[in-house]
Amino acid sequence: MRISFRRSHRFAVTPAESRESRKGIALVEVIVAMVLLAIAVSSLAALVYSVSRSGIRTSGDAYKNGVLMQEVNRLEGIPYDSIPVGVSTVTVTSPPYAHTRVVTVTQPVANVIKTVNIVITPTNPKYKPDSVAFIRTKARTSRVLCTDCPQG
Repeated sequence: MRISFRRSHRFAVTPAESRESRKGIALVEVIVAMVLLAIAVSSLAALVYSVSRSGIRTSGDAYKNGVLMQEVNRLEGIPYDSIPVGVSTVTVTSPPYAHTRVVTVTQPVANVIKTVNIVITPTNPKYKPDSVAFIRTKARTSRVLCTDCPQG
């Protein structure tokens, strides 16, 4: 025996009644879907902003470290007597890393020690400034091969 509810008068809905009961349901569904989409997109936008900011900072740090290492290697590679005492400022305006470099050389002990301080200040405010300091000492000369030099 089969029971069918389709022909039952309790469940019979005329086409006019079905349109009236569904009136406005589609609009509510669209609004709810748009709210959910807005929430998802705004959270993704915050994530994209954070990642791009981190990338900018990382690239600035890489350029800054490169400039610092270049200047330190230059000052460590030249002879002690060729390092001038005083302050020198260099401004670089060309991309990709516009910055101002200040090199300060002091000589606390004459002809023995020079203190070098390098400060890099980027033109772009998104990058942070940085500095490095090191000490250069005058190398002792070896008199091993000198046979007639007075030993002192």
